[in-house]
Amino acid sequence: MVKHQPLQVYERQLCLSCLTGIYGCRWKRYQRSHDDTTKWERLWSMILFGTFSLLLVWFYFWLEAHNDYNEFNWLLYNRSGEWSDGTVPILATTAAGFTYLALLMILALCHIAVGQQLNLHWLHKVSVNLITVVATGPFLHIGALAAITALAWLVAGQLARSERPRFQVVVALLYLAVLLGLYMAPLSISSPCIMQRDGLKARPAVIGQRGAPMLAPENTLLSFQKALHMNIVGLQADVAISLDGVPFLMRDRTLRRTTDVRRLFPERQHDDASSFNWTDLRTLNAGRWFLQDDPYWTVRRMSEQQRRLVGNQTVCSLEQLLQLVLRANRSILLTLHRPPQGHPHHLSWVNLTLATVLQSGIAQHQVVWAVDWDRELVKQEVPAFQQTSMRKQPVEALQQDGVSRLLLRYNQATAQDVRTYTASNLSVTLYTVNEPWLYSLLWCSGVQSVSSEAPQVLKKVLSPLWLMSPHEYCLIWVTTDLVSFALVLGIFVFQKMSTGMSARHSSADTCDSSVLLRWISSSVVVSFSLSLSLAHVCTNTDLITWISSK
Repeated sequence: MVKHQPLQVYERQLCLSCLTGIYGCRWKRYQRSHDDTTKWERLWSMILFGTFSLLLVWFYFWLEAHNDYNEFNWLLYNRSGEWSDGTVPILATTAAGFTYLALLMILALCHIAVGQQLNLHWLHKVSVNLITVVATGPFLHIGALAAITALAWLVAGQLARSERPRFQVVVALLYLAVLLGLYMAPLSISSPCIMQRDGLKARPAVIGQRGAPMLAPENTLLSFQKALHMNIVGLQADVAISLDGVPFLMRDRTLRRTTDVRRLFPERQHDDASSFNWTDLRTLNAGRWFLQDDPYWTVRRMSEQQRRLVGNQTVCSLEQLLQLVLRANRSILLTLHRPPQGHPHHLSWVNLTLATVLQSGIAQHQVVWAVDWDRELVKQEVPAFQQTSMRKQPVEALQQDGVSRLLLRYNQATAQDVRTYTASNLSVTLYTVNEPWLYSLLWCSGVQSVSSEAPQVLKKVLSPLWLMSPHEYCLIWVTTDLVSFALVLGIFVFQKMSTGMSARHSSADTCDSSVLLRWISSSVVVSFSLSLSLAHVCTNTDLITWISSK
């Protein structure tokens, strides 16, 4: 008598097929496996996770670096000679890579959740290696804590299913070390905006750097006129000297980017801007490039009348700017470009600029002089100028040189530097500050003034975006830790109960896993006790004073 085996009917598992198929090109049922992941595939999983984390930081860095996009593009222009928005391809490729790796990460976590063996396809492995080399940057505390808390489900599940005690101990210790480190991370985090509200200094004054170059072509009369309507205290301009000794406004070494010199003087387009006489400079158009390149993506919002006005701008002389400043009763910050050697005014460039300023009739105390060359001569002739240094020096050296003001890039001065200079009656102006978050941070640091290409944006910032007292910060810190603790503890307890009721594990394995999970829960309780201690000391005046002093 022949026995027949009953026919086995397999249900379709569409989601699982897509999961294993996309991740490892294992579309067939027989290609799947619930066996332990090989060491080689674990290594690739770690590389995938590391690459994703680094690219996430890189993406965050470029989004937060929006304040410096223009300076980055200007640097590219100085190297290549062609103006283009170099941030677009960087952000596009970073976003594409981040999306791709995020998909792989989700698929990998789903593999772990359903107990499938990890088997990353070779094509994905090649792509991961290519992206790794461009990643670097800082991590966000709350985001990292949320991610580690979310991983508790996968960690607890892996510990419950694993039959190797050594692996369980290593994973548990690693996870708890990271979790505890994140719980205590705020002890090493400091921010100027963690302060008592009554200690906030006055709102930093805004200086229009080259006018309002996001609204009109830089260093043109229209740009300066628009800046004067943005609640600024002064204007900043870059001064060059023409071949016949006329000071004019130009940031670049050549005229190629901001004028139509290639159309009128094609054979001289690479020459230094100072090699042109004022008659030739006046014939150049300084506005059409702005309409064509649209460097700040603002032209599309202009009316037809505004575009005609922009398109008719010409190179501005220092004399024209001084008359505008005089009528508006504002201050002016001057940075000078020395003509190259062989120029007829290579040695007299400071005297020519100084004579133009004095002839304009502007009050001496309204001139911020940021030129180190012949400083002693300038101090003797016009002692009321605000002598400004663009080099970070000790207080004693600055006072010895008669300097009363510092003009530095925003990342060159810390909050402690600002306090030190301010205590010695030295005013600090930082550039280039275009983003509200950066302006808020410098406001909390006590900076007196900033130089900005976006005065129309900073005009709307009436109070710091991120201002909280040390007590509020401490409560947020502890609350975040407690929420994380509750979630982690709940996840491990649930996994422990699920493991105890599961019929797939032997009684011995269940016992081992339960012991380990109980030990992890105890460790999390220790972290909870630390959080409670922190909650208690948040009411301690000494601790709040210590956090504020950071």
